[in-house]
Amino acid sequence: MTMKTSEAKKALAGKTPAELQTELLALLKEQFGLRMQAATQQLTNNAKLRDVRRGIARVRTLMHQKRGNQA
Repeated sequence: MTMKTSEAKKALAGKTPAELQTELLALLKEQFGLRMQAATQQLTNNAKLRDVRRGIARVRTLMHQKRGNQA
């Protein structure tokens, strides 16, 4: 993520569950593209793959927390 982690967390926390789902899908597509680049030796920034994986985890965590608050 290009933003600082705390800024990214605040931005994600303000999103609705539907927006989080959209964000998750975008991150999963990005992860797939990066994995394909890595497999074909085209990936130049290996840290980007880690950042995307962590972003996915962050979004999924928020989704689970919001789902728990509704129950």
